[in-house]
Amino acid sequence: MTIQPYLIFDGRAEEAAAFYEKALGAQVQMLMRYKDSPLAPPADMMPPGWNAKVMHMALKIGDAVVFGSDGDGAESGGFKGFSLSYSAKTLEEAERVFTALADGGETQMRLTKTFFSPAFGILTDRFGVPWMVVVPQ
Repeated sequence: MTIQPYLIFDGRAEEAAAFYEKALGAQVQMLMRYKDSPLAPPADMMPPGWNAKVMHMALKIGDAVVFGSDGDGAESGGFKGFSLSYSAKTLEEAERVFTALADGGETQMRLTKTFFSPAFGILTDRFGVPWMVVVPQ
């Protein structure tokens, strides 16, 4: 069984994909817009101009795949109750990734040496996605 995060970006999925490509080296494996769907969504489900928005995408980040979408035009209320965790191989990688993800976001805990890691930090990126960056012992 595989469990994969599915993130709803409230109309900013394409921007998020470009950001994660730059910040994390993510690769867009698949991107489908609503207008490309073989089965059109009900007309009353999408706001005007939403046809070019992302219906579904798959981003490969390291060995993981994260799914995402623009959503359906209704605000999702933000991301709550979870964090994505990035395990860096080196302190230098952790610093680079933390700095890149924090650009335009908010740092809750700067990268710090802890009892369980030589570097651990917590931030929320510019899309409201919470992250933990850690260098495992």
